[in-house]
Amino acid sequence: MSTKKSFKLEIKGHVAWLTLDCPEKLNAMGLAFFEQLTNHFKKLDQDPDVRVVVICAKGKHFTTGLDLMEAGSMLTGKGADDRETFKQKIHELQQSNNCIEKCRKPVIAAINGYCIGSGVDLLSACDIRIACNDAVFSIRETRIAIVADLGTLQRLPHIIGHGWFRELALTGRDFTAEEALNMGFVTRVCRDKEALLDEAGQLASQISSCAPLTVQGVKEVINYSRDYGVHAGLDYVAQQNAAALPSDDLMEAVTAFMEKRDPVFKGR
Repeated sequence: MSTKKSFKLEIKGHVAWLTLDCPEKLNAMGLAFFEQLTNHFKKLDQDPDVRVVVICAKGKHFTTGLDLMEAGSMLTGKGADDRETFKQKIHELQQSNNCIEKCRKPVIAAINGYCIGSGVDLLSACDIRIACNDAVFSIRETRIAIVADLGTLQRLPHIIGHGWFRELALTGRDFTAEEALNMGFVTRVCRDKEALLDEAGQLASQISSCAPLTVQGVKEVINYSRDYGVHAGLDYVAQQNAAALPSDDLMEAVTAFMEKRDPVFKGR
């Protein structure tokens, strides 16, 4: 396994910028990529100073997906023991995107150029996706005789609905940033990469200015309600608010309103 770092991490204020940093390989996802992604999100989840995470990429493309040359080594076994090992490896790789989804901090993905295959798995685990107008997406696995197994098939239907999703998953065709906007996969399309990163920064700033524990609670309730249904979600949020309110941040919000100033939240 390569020991090269796949990411560059910068924390500016309350925003963590996690940049895919292998442009010479078009940010292809090798085994080290997934391990490092998992480790980064475990740490970011626990960092009290981080309120939002932005995932972006260095170079012309977000990612061309799974590094097939490296992944090929996992597909050579023929025995039952090899197949069991392969299944365990898939579970290990799935954990990286699970960590994005379970991270208490909202995650914004800013996509330019190609985002193929496993890249869509990653995006599907994020909370918000925005794209450059040159972005091209594809659930490419169908075209290379693989069933997508890192989260797209489970998460994307909840984002764009089954109509669009089944077409894209079954054909494996490319779709543009404009199509992604129309189907609700991304929420904004920017004119170029500079505007994309600026837009991501502005969104992150808006989120990070809100009460952080409340933002985290909103993300948790959204995911819980998606997985367990409306009525279970209503009961869950009632329990959560009963346990959390009142808070110092709520008192600050009321005081700031009365004093006609912006609130300063501290996550308490």
